[in-house]
Amino acid sequence: MYSLYIANKNYSSWSLRPWVLLKVLGVPFEEKMLPFGDQSLWTPFRAINPSGKVPCLLDGEITVWDSLAIVEYLAESHAGVWPEDRHQRAWARCATAEMHSGFSALRSICTMNVGLRVELSEVAPALRKDIDRVSQLWTEGLTRFGGPYLAGNRFTAVDAFFAPVVFRCQTYGIARDDLSRGYVERILALPAMQQWQAEALAETWRDESHEAEALAVGTVLADHRQPY
Repeated sequence: MYSLYIANKNYSSWSLRPWVLLKVLGVPFEEKMLPFGDQSLWTPFRAINPSGKVPCLLDGEITVWDSLAIVEYLAESHAGVWPEDRHQRAWARCATAEMHSGFSALRSICTMNVGLRVELSEVAPALRKDIDRVSQLWTEGLTRFGGPYLAGNRFTAVDAFFAPVVFRCQTYGIARDDLSRGYVERILALPAMQQWQAEALAETWRDESHEAEALAVGTVLADHRQPY
């Protein structure tokens, strides 16, 4: 059985990607939680993964780090990671790669914090550009391939890679058009996403740097997490 190392579900957008994909595909795995700041867990983890980052997948003696590498590794053994149709698969891979390497303003300004609802103080031009590009990608995928997912009628890796953006849309209210809002609602309704959210809200850990990032960009309207 795979072991998947992840960090706090409230904050760790990178961890969410392979986790939600494995859950939706029904692939068994053992979850290994590494709360941010707990050096008693992170120090031995670095002996397993010298990059010191999550997510990280263990398959016997094979260590696979980085969310995109994990997805491609899983695709070698499990059907459904990518669409079967060549055109859908090509588009899905391009959109996934763009999400993996781009959208720096969206990542840095609207950090993932599942439990909060934040009203942004402003939408800087760089952030607006990223939000517009997300909307453009979602519109293209949903209209070109018929939905309800980005590359057709099944949840695939491209949806997993945009799952953290879905949580950001919920937190910061940044889904701009009806098509995007509908997609956000569908992804949030998935049992795997509901599980991740419930477990994120139940966490009592708080990481000061992640909390400060959310507070710096706007006004907190609500905090749905358990008290700590």
